[in-house]
Amino acid sequence: MNMSIGDVEFEDTNTAEEESSEFEQLYNQSIKSFQKGSLVKGRVLRVQSNAVLVDLGYKSDGIIPIEQFTPEELATLKPGDELEMFLEQAEDSKGNLILSREKAKKLQVWDDLNAASQNGTTLKGRIISKIKGGLMVDIGVPAFLPGSQIDIKPVRDLDQYVGQVLDLRIIKMNSGRGNIVLSRRAILEGAQNARKEGLLAGLSEGQTVSGIVKNITDYGVFIDLGGIDGLMHVTDMSWARIGHPSELFKVGDAVEAVVLKYDREKQKISLGLKQKTQDPWLSVVEKYPVGTRVRGKVTSLADYGAFVELERGIEGLVHVSEMSWTQRIKHPSKVMAVGDLVDAQVLAVDPAAKRISLGTRQVGPNPWDTIGQRYPVGSVVEGKVRTITDFGAFVGLEEGIDGLAHISDLSWTQHVKHPSDLFKKGQSIKAVVLNIDPQKQRISLGIKQLTPDPWDTVIPERYKVGKDEQVKVTKKAEFGLFVALEHGIEGLIPLSEIPKDAPDIKEGDEVTARILKVDRGDHKISLSIKAQIKGEDKTSLKEFMKQQEKFDTSIGSLLKERGK
Repeated sequence: MNMSIGDVEFEDTNTAEEESSEFEQLYNQSIKSFQKGSLVKGRVLRVQSNAVLVDLGYKSDGIIPIEQFTPEELATLKPGDELEMFLEQAEDSKGNLILSREKAKKLQVWDDLNAASQNGTTLKGRIISKIKGGLMVDIGVPAFLPGSQIDIKPVRDLDQYVGQVLDLRIIKMNSGRGNIVLSRRAILEGAQNARKEGLLAGLSEGQTVSGIVKNITDYGVFIDLGGIDGLMHVTDMSWARIGHPSELFKVGDAVEAVVLKYDREKQKISLGLKQKTQDPWLSVVEKYPVGTRVRGKVTSLADYGAFVELERGIEGLVHVSEMSWTQRIKHPSKVMAVGDLVDAQVLAVDPAAKRISLGTRQVGPNPWDTIGQRYPVGSVVEGKVRTITDFGAFVGLEEGIDGLAHISDLSWTQHVKHPSDLFKKGQSIKAVVLNIDPQKQRISLGIKQLTPDPWDTVIPERYKVGKDEQVKVTKKAEFGLFVALEHGIEGLIPLSEIPKDAPDIKEGDEVTARILKVDRGDHKISLSIKAQIKGEDKTSLKEFMKQQEKFDTSIGSLLKERGK
């Protein structure tokens, strides 16, 4: 307010001071209040060579060093753009605010990370390096990814992830200490569970599904169907016989299979591959009728025979007994090997049991069909002793054809304890064909039949009933004594024909015995010591009586002469 005194005006100083104070109060009220260490927002005034000036609504401008902006940010930065900054210093010596763009970014990052942690948000993180126990990750700030949280399955090579950008989730965070723990496994498990739930919801038996071979065992393969595993048993892989699942699959193979069985409660899935094609055994009777000649590949050998593949999924068994007409094959490896192509004849077909019986010998002629023509009964044959047993000797007549000379047909007279007493392996001998049985593939031979049976004429004439013989004891038995006569002929003295008071008779002792019986049919001679002793007594009495008669006659004659 101005006052005038004369020509001179005077200013009302009191009023001016009051108005200045009011303006200051209004100005101060209009200026924002800022605190060091806080985040503030402002608009760009201008971009200088060394700094960016920002209007914060403060009495002085804010200054951000130009180094805190990337070339990309500076290229698009213009006056009026809004920025968020960190207040480093309230005022410098010139009254300007000192601001930090970098710290504002970091604080914003931590705010965003806190929100992501609370919300379970998925973050992008670049793997910086491998450290002890896991990986160091850049998510705006350094963070730790434990090795156990990298994948669902254990990871051995951590170096492979360095430089990669991965989807991650915060599982533990301490803003005060600046510690953040990340997990990739949580994201993968979540996705896996989602796929699993979706798969199980629409899964049904008979459905065709796709998966990846996860694991191989002796009994089958486990296939990852996308969050859940299915088992394909080795018997459901192929209509053909499979030795091991690794013959068809390796880990990582993509597979399409049929759902054979699904247990919703236990979440167990049985899969099959062979079920995608028709069972070849359904038409096996029409394809391979009995009597058909076939050719196949030997796939495996067993003690009892060989398995021959006729086509994929169809195998037949050649039993060892059906491999040769003449040879006694102990093991199929003696005549064939895995991979061999063999000709065979279908002997029997059982589609229900999935069995085909084959024979390889049937493709050639059976030598036993004409055996009677080559070796007629009664003919004399010659061969070498191939095998000696307790019951006889096998004589080789031709390759694969043996005849048996039974122990009872080795000698007419000799009691043969063992064929080895007469023959040895490899010895050439002659024999008479006694009988032929082509069905059982048997030829009976006789050695003794080469000469006439002495029991028909010679022995009965030589050994008359009632004749005494000096014999040697060859064997003692509970029922009597076996004794040797001439020419290897054996006789028996029954126990009942040995006197009870006779001295102990041992093997090797010689005794005199009387022939009681000659059995031509059974080829046996029975003798008796009792009869021999009794016979001697009778002979002695008879001789005494004859001598007595002679004595009586002589006395009578003398008396007659004296009487005269």
